[in-house]
Amino acid sequence: MAKVKYYYDSETLSYRKIEHKKGRKTKIFFLSILGMFLSGFVLLIVYLNIPYIETPKEKALKRELENMHLQFQLLNKKMELAESVLSDVEDRDNSIYRVYFETDPISEEQRRAGFGGINRYRDLEGFDNSNLIISTNKRIDILQKQIVVQSKSLDEIAQLAEEKEKLLAAIPSIQPVKNEDLTRMASGFGYRSDPFTKVRKFHWGMDFTAPRGTPVYASGDGKIIRVDRRSTGYGRHIRIDHGFGYVSLYAHLYKYNVKKGQKVKRGDLIGFVGTSGRSQAPHLHYEIFKDEQRINPLNFYYGNLSASEFAELLVKAQLENQSLD
Repeated sequence: MAKVKYYYDSETLSYRKIEHKKGRKTKIFFLSILGMFLSGFVLLIVYLNIPYIETPKEKALKRELENMHLQFQLLNKKMELAESVLSDVEDRDNSIYRVYFETDPISEEQRRAGFGGINRYRDLEGFDNSNLIISTNKRIDILQKQIVVQSKSLDEIAQLAEEKEKLLAAIPSIQPVKNEDLTRMASGFGYRSDPFTKVRKFHWGMDFTAPRGTPVYASGDGKIIRVDRRSTGYGRHIRIDHGFGYVSLYAHLYKYNVKKGQKVKRGDLIGFVGTSGRSQAPHLHYEIFKDEQRINPLNFYYGNLSASEFAELLVKAQLENQSLD
């Protein structure tokens, strides 16, 4: 049974029954439906715009992410620069340094070897930016590998340069008697007439005619290994071991200025011209050995002769005259 409601009518001073108008319930119903529809629409608009509504924390995270992207771009540029510089060093290493020191270039495979096989980046998988992280780590690993290989290569080049410097200093490359002290260049390397037997035989060195007591100089850096007259025909003589297979010999000396075991530099005074041993007149007999084989000393006078002086010496050395020992 529906409840009956009354209201107080002040004009009649009595309570009157509240009469419901027809259609009121229907109107209220439709208004309720409209209200719910509008509320739902508003909620939908709010929901759809939630991604664009940022909390302070989200704003801070967004700024941090943007900063990370910026830092990555800077890192990427630095890596590109490092790769470019390293590539240039590698090119010079292979095409200049190693060519100069006559050693094999390092292959591309060797410079980038060691990155196959197992997946070393498995721990970096499964993240939103895994591909980016993995590719960056690969580039860094390759760059580190290249740097290690190039560092070892430069160490090797430095060692080769040091050895080359020692070699250049050791090679007997100057004339042992100065031009101004020479009377003449008496005999060269090759077949000559023996001064005692007059028989044609091979002369294994070069003879420099000079007055007795003329200074004789070391033709290259080395160590004195002999200072004696116990070798047949040479008389008082000196032998210097220059290393790298080179030995120089200075024979028919008047006296010595060095001792066995002493280290000398190119141009050091080691003795004086004489006529000791099997010698016809005061002169220096000079020989060079390479790997225990006698070679022509004429090929080694680039250290103290001009082009014209060398040309003149070459002509005299080729004359098949009489030797002095």
